[in-house]
Amino acid sequence: MVLFLGAASRKQYVDGTIVKVQQKATTRILYYQVDTPVTRDDPYYEISVQIKDTVYSGRYTPMHSSDSLPAEWAAGSPVQARIDGRHLVLKRPSGTEMSFAFTKSPVVKSEPSNSAPAPASR
Repeated sequence: MVLFLGAASRKQYVDGTIVKVQQKATTRILYYQVDTPVTRDDPYYEISVQIKDTVYSGRYTPMHSSDSLPAEWAAGSPVQARIDGRHLVLKRPSGTEMSFAFTKSPVVKSEPSNSAPAPASR
């Protein structure tokens, strides 16, 4: 009897919504010429995705400065996501995965309370 565990151990994607996408840059010193630093900006992306009541924030640093996120990924867009250890993994429209390292602890969104405060008793 042979058991195949590959499909059973793979984590499933869930529906999420992109809350925020930002492109940023980190300035890195390459070397010093006399007393002047020569720098280069390395781009990276920060993304926040809401899955059910929780918002996950992650950071992606592209291999090449010309690499970018899919154009379909904008605030309010639906996305397929899964959590894999310390990474938020999103499925691109092409079907491949993109992994984001967590930058913040997950934030649980609280439901606004619709109940009125109880009247003070005398």
